[in-house]
Amino acid sequence: MKLIRFGNEGSVKPGLQLEDNTRIDVSGFGEDYNENFFATDGITRLKKWLETNQKSCPTVNDSIRLAAPTARPSKIVCVGLNYAKHAAESGMAVPGEPVLFFKATSSIVGPNDNVMLPRGSEKSDWEVELAVVIGKKTSYVKESEAMDYVAGYMVHNDVSERAFQLEREGQWVKGKSCDTFAPLGPFMATKDEIADPHNLRLWLKLNGETIQDSNTSDFIFDIPKVVSYISEFMTLLPGDIISTGTPFGVGLGFNPPKYLKAGDVMELGIDGLGISRQEVIPFAVS
Repeated sequence: MKLIRFGNEGSVKPGLQLEDNTRIDVSGFGEDYNENFFATDGITRLKKWLETNQKSCPTVNDSIRLAAPTARPSKIVCVGLNYAKHAAESGMAVPGEPVLFFKATSSIVGPNDNVMLPRGSEKSDWEVELAVVIGKKTSYVKESEAMDYVAGYMVHNDVSERAFQLEREGQWVKGKSCDTFAPLGPFMATKDEIADPHNLRLWLKLNGETIQDSNTSDFIFDIPKVVSYISEFMTLLPGDIISTGTPFGVGLGFNPPKYLKAGDVMELGIDGLGISRQEVIPFAVS
C-alpha cells in the first residue's frame, strides 16, 4: 500500500494512493498514521478494512494538498556521510561506524510545500534521502532481524543550513531542524511494495538540472546495520523515521559551493516512492 495524508494544516486526513494513482480518503477507518497505528499492526488492519470498505471511500482530488505521509513521529534520526562520494565532497573521512544526528520533528512538511530559508541563512542546501519508517518498538535488535521492524519507505529532502550545521559549533542538529526543512513523501510505501531498498535510484533536480543521481546500492551502512546500530543507543518507536543519508551532488560539494536562494525549485524522487517538489521562499515571520 501507499499511505498518504492530505488536507491543510489542522484538517489532515489519512488516505491511500492506488495502483492507478487514484487517491482515496480512508478517514472512515478512524485512525491517523501515527505511533499507535503502527504499534497495533495498523497496516494489516487497514488492508482488512479495505476488503469491505474500499468501494465506498471518497476519491481525493489531485489538487488537494498532500501532507507528510505519516503523523509527526517521536523522532527523526539521520545518518550522515553514508555514501562515500558524499563524504569526499564534504571533505570528511569515510566513517568507521554510522554518524548519527537528530532532526526536529517540527521541521516536517508535505512533499510539495514551500521550503523557507531561515533568518540569516546564506548556505541552505539540498539532500535527497531514503527515509525508513519503523513499524514496531525495538531496542538492541540484531542486524539479522532488523528488517522485521521496518514498516515502509518514503522520500525525504534533508534540507540543511551549512553555516548553522558546521560553523556555529556544537551538533549538526542546528543546521537540520529549521521550519520546513523536512519535506516527506508524497507517500509511504509499505515494505512489501519495495522489492530491494538497497537498489533504488535516487535523484534531485535544482531548477530543472539534475545534480544528484545515485543509487542506494552505494550505502556505506545498509538498512539492517543502521537500524540495529541506532537501536543500541535509543529505543526506536513505531512511526519513527530513519533518514539514511544523501549521495554526492549537494551544494556544499560544488567549487565554489552553491546554495539555495528564494525562487529556486527542487524536484526529487526515488524509484517506487514517487516525486516531490519544493519551491524555496524567503524567511517570513509567522
